[in-house]
Amino acid sequence: MCGDLPYISYRPTMATASPARDQRLDARVTREEKKAIEEAANLRGVSASDFLRMAAKEAALSTIREHDTLTLTQNSRRVFVEALLNPPAPNRKAIAAARRFRREIA
Repeated sequence: MCGDLPYISYRPTMATASPARDQRLDARVTREEKKAIEEAANLRGVSASDFLRMAAKEAALSTIREHDTLTLTQNSRRVFVEALLNPPAPNRKAIAAARRFRREIA
């Protein structure tokens, strides 16, 4: 067998570019904190800088999710569910809005 076979070819692929890391954050830590961060980074097989970056991002996203989640007290939950299960009768403005909706949208 001689020549190039079409199904045996080498096509180099380009690596996908990661977003540029052009922003800086600085933090002062204690000796114990630095030691723990470096040990954890070693266990994950990443640099201390990458470990800090990933951990900080996870904590930030978690905090944002917690903030964005609607948390109701027991009484508020009861009032909310009651309104869903037994909604009040529509008032004059709600009826007019429904008519406009049907006329313009539906």
